[in-house]
Amino acid sequence: MMIASLAYCLMYLFFGMMTVRFLLPRHRPLNRLWLGMSLGLLEEMWLPALGAFLFRFDVEAHAFAAGILFLLTLLCWFLRDKRTPAEWDEKENQLLRQLLIIGVPLTMLGIWLQYSHVMRVDANGNWNVGQSTYGDLPMHLSFVTGLIGKKFPADYPFFPGAQLSYPFLTDSLSSTFYLLGCSLQAAVIIPGSLMMALCYMGVIVLARDMTGGKKTALLTAALFFLNGGLGFLYDFDQAGSGTWTVMDADAPFLAKIGQTISDWFSTAADRVKYILTGYYTTPTNQPDPNNLRWSNVICDMLIPQRTTLGGWCMVVPCFYLLNTEFRAKLMDRENRNRGLILLGIWAGALPLIHTHSFLALGLASLGAMCYDLIHGDPKALMERRSRWMILLRYIVYALIVLVLAAPQLFCFTFAQAFQEGSHSFLKLQFNWVNNPGGNGMRDLYLWFYIKNIGLPVLALLAALFDKKPRNRRIFCMALPIILAAEFIRFQPNEYDNNKLFYLAWLLCCMIIADWISGLWKRLEGFGGRRFLAVLAAAVTFFSAGLTIWRECVSSYMAFSADSVEAGEYALDNTPQDAVFITGTQHLNPVLSIAGRSIVCGPDLWLYYHGFDTWERNQDLEAFYEDPKANSHVPAKYGAEYVFVSSYELSSYNVDEEGLEALGEKVFENSEACIYKLVSGKTE
Repeated sequence: MMIASLAYCLMYLFFGMMTVRFLLPRHRPLNRLWLGMSLGLLEEMWLPALGAFLFRFDVEAHAFAAGILFLLTLLCWFLRDKRTPAEWDEKENQLLRQLLIIGVPLTMLGIWLQYSHVMRVDANGNWNVGQSTYGDLPMHLSFVTGLIGKKFPADYPFFPGAQLSYPFLTDSLSSTFYLLGCSLQAAVIIPGSLMMALCYMGVIVLARDMTGGKKTALLTAALFFLNGGLGFLYDFDQAGSGTWTVMDADAPFLAKIGQTISDWFSTAADRVKYILTGYYTTPTNQPDPNNLRWSNVICDMLIPQRTTLGGWCMVVPCFYLLNTEFRAKLMDRENRNRGLILLGIWAGALPLIHTHSFLALGLASLGAMCYDLIHGDPKALMERRSRWMILLRYIVYALIVLVLAAPQLFCFTFAQAFQEGSHSFLKLQFNWVNNPGGNGMRDLYLWFYIKNIGLPVLALLAALFDKKPRNRRIFCMALPIILAAEFIRFQPNEYDNNKLFYLAWLLCCMIIADWISGLWKRLEGFGGRRFLAVLAAAVTFFSAGLTIWRECVSSYMAFSADSVEAGEYALDNTPQDAVFITGTQHLNPVLSIAGRSIVCGPDLWLYYHGFDTWERNQDLEAFYEDPKANSHVPAKYGAEYVFVSSYELSSYNVDEEGLEALGEKVFENSEACIYKLVSGKTE
C-alpha cells in the first residue's frame, strides 16, 4: 500500500513542476525543478487539509484535493507565460556540481538521521529515537496519527476540547502518507527526507541567485547548515591540563614531553567520549552552565522540529521569489507579474505551516521594501515612476498575503495566543536567552554571540563596511528579523525566538560568504592564505562536526515492545474518536501510536502552547486513586477507556480494584492494561 502514498506524492511533485514551468519559464532549469517540487509539497499540505474542512481527513478529502490540483494546474496552463524556457548552460553545470559536492552529502546525512531518529525498530521490537527527537517527536506523532478521520479544525489530541491551533500542516502531510498505506515510521521519514533535500537545494539555489558568486553558494550552505561556534573551547579547555606522571624526577626531558602528550590525548579522548555519550553535552547546546544556545540547525531544528522543517522548506522559495520579483527590471514588458502573484499565494499559505517563518518573511519583505523605495530602480526611465511602481508591487503582494493569511491568523494563531487563561505569548525582552526572563544578561552582549556563532560573527561585522548594494539589500532584509527577535519574546518558550534568528542568519550567511570570497581574492599571492583558510574552517566547523557526530550515534528507547503492543491494540480495537484517561507522560503509546485523544498531555508541550493544565491534572490524580468517588471524571471529558502502565503506577496510587468495578479489562501485558468503562457505572 506504500505505493499509493508514493504515487500520490509524485503526482503533486509533477504537477508542481509543471505549474512552475507554465508560470516561470525564464527561470533557470534547476531553479524551476526545485521550485516546482517545493510547490508540489505545498499543495499536498494544503489541498487535502482544505478537503478536511469540508469532509473529514480521509480518502474522500484526498480525492477531492487531487481534483482541485488538476484544475489549478489547468488554470496555470491557460495563464502560462509563452516564452521559451531558459535552457541548460554552463552555470547549471556549475550549480549541479555544487549540489553534488554539498547538497547530496547533506541529504544522505539527513536521510540517516531521519531513519535513526524516527521510531527505529530494533530486533526486540522496541521503538528507538535519537537524542534530539526524544522530547518532540511523540507530540508530532500524535498529530500525524490523531488527525486521520477528523474534520478540521480538529482538537488537540492531548487536550480535547481546545482547537488545535499549533501549525499542523507539516504533520498532516505525514498523515496523508500514513492514511494512504505507509507505516507510521515511513510516513514521517519519507516526507521529512524530501523536505530536508529541498531545504539544502533551496539554500544553494537562493545563494547563487542572491550573491552571484561561483563559490559563495557552497560557503553559504556550509555556514548555515554546519553552524556551531566556539563551544568546543569549553569542552577542551582543560584537555592539556594533565600533570606529568613520570616517577623519576631526573627523567629525560623528552620522556616528560612524551608523557605530557600522552596525557593530553587521553584526556581529549575522554572528553570526546563524554560528548558522544552524554545527554546534550555537545559544544552547540549546553544551556547550563556555559550558556551555549546556538544549536546546530540540522540536529536540533530540522530533524526534531518538524514544523520548522516544513516552514523552512516553504519560506526559502518565498525568499527566492521575493528577490527575483523585486530585483527584476520594472520596465520589462515581458514581466507579467506571475511570480509576484505566486509569491503572494505562497507566503499567504505559511501561517498554518510555520508561523515563525511567516513572520520572518513579512519582516524581510518590509526591509526589502524600505531599501528598494530608498534606492529606487537605477535603470528606470523616471525615478518617481520607479518608486511608485515599486510601492504598487509591494502593495499587491501584501494584499494577496493578507487575504489568504488573515483567516489562519485570526482563527488559529491569535485565537490560541489570546485565549482565556493563556500564558503570555508577547513580551518585551532584550537579548533573547542571554537575558532569561528579562532578569539580566548572563554574558556580555557581543561575547554571547561570538562564542555561540563563532568567527562568522566577526566576518559579518567586517562585511557590513563593504559598500556593495546587493549585500546591503540582503542585510536590510535580515535586520528587521534580528530586531524583532532581539526585543520581543513571541511565545512562552523564549528559546523559540531562534526560529526567527536562524532565518536572519541564513541571509547573513550570504553576506559573509561574499565577503570571504572577496578576502580570498585579496589575499592572492600571500603564501599563508591556505593555512589561514584551513585554520578558520577548523575553528568554524569543529563544534558542528562534534554535534553531528553525536547525533549520528545517539539512540534512546522511546517505546518498549510491550508499549508498542498496547498502542497497536488501542489503534485496532477502539474508535478513532475515543478518549482515554492516561497519565501525562510524553511517551504515551495511546496518544502517539494509536492516535487516540487523552484527557491531558504533558506540561512539556502544553505549557508552551499556552494551556493551564492544573484542573485536569487534579482530576486525573483523583480518578486513578479513587475511581468510585470520582466516577464523574470520565463523563466530564468524554472518556471511554482508562490506560494503566508502569508510568501511571509510579505516578499515582492507582486503585486497580476500583477501576475493575467501573469497567472491563480488555487488554493486558507486562507493561500496560486497558480498561473499557461500562456505561452506567460512571456518571
